[in-house]
Amino acid sequence: SSSEGFGVAEKIVLLTFISAVILMAILGNLLVMVAVCRDRQLRKIKTNYFIVSLAFADLLVSVLVMPFGAIELVQDNWIYGEMFCLVRTSLDVLLTTASILHLCCISLDRYYAICCQPLVYRNKMTPLRIAVMLGGCWVIPTFISFLPIMQGWNSIGIIDLIQQRQFNKASNSTYCIFMVNKPYAITCSVVAFYIPFLLMVLAYYRIYVTAREHARQIQVLQRAGAPTDGRQHHPDQHSTHRMKTETKAAKTLCIIMGCFCLCWAPFFITNIVDPFINYTVPGKLWTAFLWLGYINSGLNPFLYAFLNKSFRRAFLIILCCGDERYRRPSILGQTVPCSTTTINGSTHVLR
Repeated sequence: SSSEGFGVAEKIVLLTFISAVILMAILGNLLVMVAVCRDRQLRKIKTNYFIVSLAFADLLVSVLVMPFGAIELVQDNWIYGEMFCLVRTSLDVLLTTASILHLCCISLDRYYAICCQPLVYRNKMTPLRIAVMLGGCWVIPTFISFLPIMQGWNSIGIIDLIQQRQFNKASNSTYCIFMVNKPYAITCSVVAFYIPFLLMVLAYYRIYVTAREHARQIQVLQRAGAPTDGRQHHPDQHSTHRMKTETKAAKTLCIIMGCFCLCWAPFFITNIVDPFINYTVPGKLWTAFLWLGYINSGLNPFLYAFLNKSFRRAFLIILCCGDERYRRPSILGQTVPCSTTTINGSTHVLR
């Protein structure tokens, strides 16, 4: 259910906290979208197309879903009617599912970029394939949101229980109740969370193994003291910089994925367990888990700012009105002494 008798002081604290979450999500995700659109270097990275689409989904959550949930939570009443309750619930499921599917696509993109040869990555991540993947991130969630919810498939067998919880005769209040039967709970949770989560874990494990192997090879080269060859300075320096950039991006996205799982895992675990224990999970616990998931929509932009140097620079340029101090320096223009050596046919650089 919604809130179960919050006091005045609790409502003030809730309203302040929820307002901060909504404002953080709106401003943060807008900043991500503007940064990628304005920064030419960020637009060159294919992964950022998924990040922009993810930010758009999180922005819609903060604009179309969270405000109505906050109003119901504070007022302890749903005043917008049954049809809009279904629409709001469908949007909630659609957008949160789209978020995790975007993260799944990002992990696959990073896997091909770091664990495969550059030619394989270019063949896999063509503009057409990126467009198809982005389309899938938005189309697939409709099959577990608007379609079943509008048709009432999630309420088959539990309609009487839903109607009992929709109305509180003592306070004459109405609630926007979203309860699911066992088949829908399992199907929705598996499609929206567990399968994408498994794919992300496998992809990031392979990325971790590859990055660790690369670090081991660099340590071997440093101990060996490879000879210097200045003729290949610039291309190898650029290649090494690219590998370091890709690895840092993968670590950043791992942290983003971890935060997402910490935010949404309690909700999806409870979503499966609740129908099998006769819907006895307390309403306040449901509310806490749901808003913990919503917090993730405002968390990603801050993770980009603190963990990704390219996004941090783009944010500073926007917030400081294009200050030249934060412009991107030229990589190939640097003159850092280095030495090169070859392992298994690939050239590595030591600075």
